[in-house]
Amino acid sequence: MNWSISEADKVYNISRWGDGYFTINKKGHLCLLTNKSSSGPCIDISDVIEEIENQGIQFPVVIRFHDILRSQVININKKFSQIIEEARFGGRYFGVFPIKVNQMREVVEEILDAGTPHHLGLEVGSKSELVGALAFNLSQQALLIINGYKDEDFMKLALLGRTMGKNVIVVIEQFTELEELVRLSKEMDIEPMIGIRTKLSTEGAGKWCGSSGEHAKFGLTIPEILQVAKFLEKNNLTSSLKLLHFHLGSQVTDIRVIKDAITEGSRIYAKLRKIGLPIEYFDIGGGLGVDYDGSLSLCDSSRNYNIKEYVEDVVYILKQVCDLEDVDHPHIVSETGRAIAAPHSCVITNVFGQITPWSHNDTSLLLKSPGEHILVHDMREIHEELKAGNIQETYNDALQKKEEMISAFKLGIISLSDRAKIEILYWKTLNKIFELAKAGNSSQELLLNLEEKLAYKYLCNFSVFQSALDTWAIGQLLPVVPIQRLNSKPTIQATLADITCDSDGKIDKFIGLNKFKKTILLHELEEATPYYLGLFLTGAYQDIMGDNHNLFGTLNEVHIYADDEDPTDFYIEEVIRGHTAKDVLSIMQYTPVALASNVKKTIDKQIQRKRIKPREGVRLTDFYEKCLHEYTYLKK
Repeated sequence: MNWSISEADKVYNISRWGDGYFTINKKGHLCLLTNKSSSGPCIDISDVIEEIENQGIQFPVVIRFHDILRSQVININKKFSQIIEEARFGGRYFGVFPIKVNQMREVVEEILDAGTPHHLGLEVGSKSELVGALAFNLSQQALLIINGYKDEDFMKLALLGRTMGKNVIVVIEQFTELEELVRLSKEMDIEPMIGIRTKLSTEGAGKWCGSSGEHAKFGLTIPEILQVAKFLEKNNLTSSLKLLHFHLGSQVTDIRVIKDAITEGSRIYAKLRKIGLPIEYFDIGGGLGVDYDGSLSLCDSSRNYNIKEYVEDVVYILKQVCDLEDVDHPHIVSETGRAIAAPHSCVITNVFGQITPWSHNDTSLLLKSPGEHILVHDMREIHEELKAGNIQETYNDALQKKEEMISAFKLGIISLSDRAKIEILYWKTLNKIFELAKAGNSSQELLLNLEEKLAYKYLCNFSVFQSALDTWAIGQLLPVVPIQRLNSKPTIQATLADITCDSDGKIDKFIGLNKFKKTILLHELEEATPYYLGLFLTGAYQDIMGDNHNLFGTLNEVHIYADDEDPTDFYIEEVIRGHTAKDVLSIMQYTPVALASNVKKTIDKQIQRKRIKPREGVRLTDFYEKCLHEYTYLKK
């Protein structure tokens, strides 16, 4: 096919999953449009990479585009404000950012700063998160919502927040929590702000649908909520009940499920108001999805709605139910995290090598020799007789002959040399079949089978378990795109392999036109030119859930801000260095000083035994200590 920038956009689906933030320039470089407009700053990611290299920052790196964070916060808040005004809805919108989505201080600070005019708050689910959240300077009207199971210290921290003048709402997950909270509030002489989470009968849609429904992990049943109401009345704390909360789960794919949940939740809110409970906030939880693959579908990595449709359904359904029940409109709260954080960061990794199934250069193995096994003769004949008219037949014969060879080799019937010849002929045949199939009218099934069998493995300098954990753990689809050469046709079908020693350290699920593919089209590697790939939409969960598999540790981070007056339209505001070997070893209870000392002692013994010269011993000791203080990833 003729290749153009528009073809690259189709192959990698950039304009769809990119949501207006990403485009391709005339150089064939992937670029960021910070305000989704070509009239504003346009950041060439290749320029960012060049500046990173000039500053001596080693790859792989996480790049954070803080302007996207701000844009996402502002867009969601503006959309709620606009729809609320259009609908003449009586309440306001108070968003909260769930810290669990990305606890990085710089990320949370940027989100809160952008959300200050909109009174954006925080949601926490652990004591550690609450300890951090209490130190943030929230606006006077912003909420700090506490979810999850709680112990006494957790409750005390929440009441400490109330003493500090913050709008800390403790969401009750089980009745015993309420008893504990009331006891502590009396001891500390501070009136609590209380929320209740209800279990809806409506179940979510997508990977996390188990977070909702009658068998959900968290929340109270309707009889338990009525029990809460009686307990609060008995303790003269009815006025402390401020919020009704429910949660459908993360990444809800189907708007119909959201509509059903809002309808059910609205009825519960209205009925509780009618029995005298002064609930002010209607918390719809999280669930606003991210269209990772750009398909706007029910796929687990997508959603079949946009943000405008989501907000309209929330506001209009809630308004309709409240008006029918003749109760006041509440303030709307959403715990939107994924949709805010996911687009802002990406992982840039350099490709340092490749693996093919037919990695060999010794063509002498293909020469006929006396005494060859009949299977070698048969495979050579299959290869030589291949033509456009017998593609499928030849493919079937080649597969069968290879299976016969393996069986014969296991029985000791053929030699290593004969096996090598058959393997070379097999891969040469499949490559030739693939070229003929692409040029002809072969079946799609045959083409897909050949793409998978002949796919290269591009070796990428990163760890899936650290930087793309969800691709391994739950099969999350992340967009993968070359940063450069998008104006030239990619010709290599490939999967990605990381540098861990684990066979699961790979990515073999990619965006397709209608469904995911097992390979991705990439460019042929050039020996003298670095080839960079970006893994995008990694800002939610991926940033903070990565583990220390193989002790690779965290990546170097580069924080980017747009600057329309700069020649490159950006500047690097901050660099946060990733883990060194010393750092990750310390996390695992090793003592780097002791390690260096032990190695030095061992080398000294080798010097004493005259197996190593003193000068060489000093050099080796220094090298070991240098490695302790270096980045854990490859230098290529």
